[in-house]
Amino acid sequence: MDKEILDSFILSGKICSEAREYGKSLIKEGESLLEVTKKIEQKILSMNGRMAFPPQISKNAIAAHYCAKYKDDTIFSYGDIIKLDLGVEINGYVTDTAVTVYLGDDENIKRLVEASRKALENALRIVKPGVKTSEIGREIENTIKEMGFNPIKNLSGHGVGRYDIHSEPNIPNFDTRDSIRLNEDQLIAIEPFATRGIGLVSEKEDYEIFMQQAKKPVRNLFTRQVLDQISTYNGLPFAKRWLIEKFNEFKVNIALKELLQLNIIKPFGPLVERSNNLVSQAEHTVIVSEHPIVLTK
Repeated sequence: MDKEILDSFILSGKICSEAREYGKSLIKEGESLLEVTKKIEQKILSMNGRMAFPPQISKNAIAAHYCAKYKDDTIFSYGDIIKLDLGVEINGYVTDTAVTVYLGDDENIKRLVEASRKALENALRIVKPGVKTSEIGREIENTIKEMGFNPIKNLSGHGVGRYDIHSEPNIPNFDTRDSIRLNEDQLIAIEPFATRGIGLVSEKEDYEIFMQQAKKPVRNLFTRQVLDQISTYNGLPFAKRWLIEKFNEFKVNIALKELLQLNIIKPFGPLVERSNNLVSQAEHTVIVSEHPIVLTK
């Protein structure tokens, strides 16, 4: 790998890790989800990083993709199990990490948090060139099931790249029996999810995260202004809240509606465990080699 690219990934991972630990320290009973999100964003920017996607703080049965709204009034409560998932880009090079924080004392829920963390740890131990992605999935599945829980099968890890947060290969959370193998210098994010539920999620149509997927002309002047701002995110996901902080909320809603109709942007809603059971998550980004480099430790 080119040294400049490697240095960018290493710095991205360092900032990502520090922001995760900072965010983790802020998640406490009685704190505001919106204010914690803003502080994490400010922390990333203060270290000269950029968000690879909006920080996501997902509670309880929401596995992923909950993004703070402009006037989000969510407060962390005793008993909440909180997933913090964030990404950083340096010169476009993306790293991605996640951690679960439990605000309670139930030993079984503590064990649920440990299940995803342990699955990630065990998966990282077998990463090297030539290993099948299905072998990583089997390691994750076995670890989580041995602890009495289920992996979420329709969520997975993924490759990362330059201005690309979800590239090949897919890194499953169960044994798919696939024959795809890891290659030297690939960057992958391994992302186990554990649950007491059935192990599947569904998307809720409450969209706060969007991503540009096409370039097309638009007639409306204000929509063009919003699209110009969206273009500065270089095809990476962005928060509706970011636009509202720069423009009028009513006009942002109109612009987003038009851009969705033109298929210029795509939305991402919260992913909820189908049996409404609690979910834990852990994630690191790693460079595949005989001696793997975990960038977000």
